[in-house]
Amino acid sequence: MPKSAGISLENTNRARGSAALAKTVKDLYERGQTDYNMEPIILQDAAGNAVGRIKDGDAVVFCCRRGEREIQLTEAFTDPQLNQFPREVFTHLPFVILTLYHDKFKDLPVAFAPSKVQATLGEVVSQAGFSQVRIAESEKFAHVTFFLNGGNNQPYPQEEDIRIPSLKGVPFDQYPELSLEKVAQAVIEAIHRGTGLVVTNFANGDVIGHTSNKAAKIACAQFVDRHLREVVEKANAAGYVVIITADHGNLEVLENADGSAHVSHTTNPVSCLIIDPAAAETVTPREGKLADIAPTVLSILRVTPPAQMTGKNLAPEHDFGVDRKVLLVILDGWGISGVPENDPIAMAETPFWDSLLARYQHSLLEASGEAVGLKAGKAGNSEAGHINIGAGRVVLQDDVRLDRAMQDGSFYTNEVICDVIEGVKARGKNLHLIGLLTEKSSHGSMEYPLAVLKMAKDAGLQHVFLHMILDGRSTEPGSAPALLKKLEDLMNEIGVGQIVTGIGRGIALDRDGNYNKTQIAYDALVYGKGRGAGK
Repeated sequence: MPKSAGISLENTNRARGSAALAKTVKDLYERGQTDYNMEPIILQDAAGNAVGRIKDGDAVVFCCRRGEREIQLTEAFTDPQLNQFPREVFTHLPFVILTLYHDKFKDLPVAFAPSKVQATLGEVVSQAGFSQVRIAESEKFAHVTFFLNGGNNQPYPQEEDIRIPSLKGVPFDQYPELSLEKVAQAVIEAIHRGTGLVVTNFANGDVIGHTSNKAAKIACAQFVDRHLREVVEKANAAGYVVIITADHGNLEVLENADGSAHVSHTTNPVSCLIIDPAAAETVTPREGKLADIAPTVLSILRVTPPAQMTGKNLAPEHDFGVDRKVLLVILDGWGISGVPENDPIAMAETPFWDSLLARYQHSLLEASGEAVGLKAGKAGNSEAGHINIGAGRVVLQDDVRLDRAMQDGSFYTNEVICDVIEGVKARGKNLHLIGLLTEKSSHGSMEYPLAVLKMAKDAGLQHVFLHMILDGRSTEPGSAPALLKKLEDLMNEIGVGQIVTGIGRGIALDRDGNYNKTQIAYDALVYGKGRGAGK
């Protein structure tokens, strides 16, 4: 067959895969499904057999980078002790992860192994002999533990981690309070115990901010206000210094410029309030960035920040006295827009939040872009926010490290990825890429599987299958078909690869311990269980 004819056939196969998936996605939209919770869609051949399933001897590159959402699916392919559901017995299935997002995967091939952040807030507080507690519902539990501790998964001495289960099996926008009442109660109990440092995350602003439900966003802000009052008043009565801030923006923008629902993170700053109930005058925090929070907490506790903490004390002129305790409240996704007519927080009845802003001086902290180790102009995210808060310094994020690697060419010579490609080629097997169908999520983007496709093409490997996770958070609702077409066009330019699976992020990337969802994703990737594409 002439070379041009071969390429044309390959392009036809790629188009067949993306077009069939896109058609089924549109059909499922009409049945009420969304990108986020999309059931598995499987490409099939003319005989109805699933195409491109993961088999023994193949290899997988998981082209996502964040961590807490990728853990369960990674476990399903790599943890022999996992007993949550029946799995295939693979004798040889190399499974590459881009970054080390959990200590349990340290023995896997890691393309861009990170260096852990040392001398974090939690570590220094522990060494100083203070007790500390971290409290969040499971949607954000990793952020106040793993990420706040600089990528260290084990709690420090005298650190207690309290995970409040998030709601399961329900649309979050129908229950905008989430599990906040239980989170607040756990915070109050920790205050009553006299814990030296209490850190809590109120997940609502980010979780509900990712939905397009205006009423839910407004109700969410009101629930946050109610429970914020409870914990702050209890903390003040117990003599705690209270710091209220956020990790990034999201909830504070209702609509985009074109009138569509805003459902993603923002580049807006966040507030910082410091309340000292023992002081006659209010604290006036200075402007800064999230990396300034840890040195401020240590200053209140009368602990000298380590040299690694290059952040600055936000209240250097205030004397907090001795024997103080601190409550740090992180309002996830609670940014400051300055545009009240398009701000669900401003639209909501939030008497306590309004009273705080009226009574106390507050400053704005940078929570996006280079201020948190991301690319300039890029919206903040929970991982970057919490790791900067805990580290007390600007920590370079994975997207910057990976982007730099692609820009300087080192991504394309990455030894781990090159080795797995050569291994598959030598065995005559297939390479599988699991990627996120988006251009801008903090979990990754189409850039990563496309980069690996280029590497496979250069190595002469033709059998590469793409299993794409529909986003539904950092993408506009209903955008998956267009993104599938765009991905197909870019694959055609490279000349290798075929899209064979589509599945919703809420299923494939569950982070709430719902292994029933993980099994659905696993069974789709391995056994081809799901709705036939184009059927």
